[in-house]
Amino acid sequence: MRLAIDLSRENLVQGTGGPFGAAVFELPAYRLVSVGVNVVVPQHTSLAHAEILALLLAQEALLTHDLGKRRLELVTSSQPCLQCYGAIFWSGLSRVVTGARAKDVEALAGSDEGPLPQDWEGEWRKRGISLETDVMRVQACAVLQAYQESGAPIYNPARSTP
Repeated sequence: MRLAIDLSRENLVQGTGGPFGAAVFELPAYRLVSVGVNVVVPQHTSLAHAEILALLLAQEALLTHDLGKRRLELVTSSQPCLQCYGAIFWSGLSRVVTGARAKDVEALAGSDEGPLPQDWEGEWRKRGISLETDVMRVQACAVLQAYQESGAPIYNPARSTP
């Protein structure tokens, strides 16, 4: 988790995107496979979330669209939004570890995380994806707070200002 939070903080400090970081590890050795940061605004695409990029780069590195062929874990600085939830659902990952909660992201960074299914955790479990939440939550929230205080753009389509 420290890596994901460090990535989110560095992305903020460098001004290269939103306050979100993610990494994919191969278990049980915790070998780093890929990392991703949020680059929605600088890349002009709503798809460029940290989790999406970490998954995409893991698939490229492992030469497969199906991450279920290996035991892989996604560690992300914040609970995935609706878009990332779907990508994780289809990715084949074995495990997800999150820092800040969606309500933290919405309250501290102003992002709209979207309407997750009522039992989103249960839906992942049905697909064999285990979940660990609130890991280093305080540290992850500190980055979100710093983002809000920085005045960086909040890029919710319904609330964005040109």
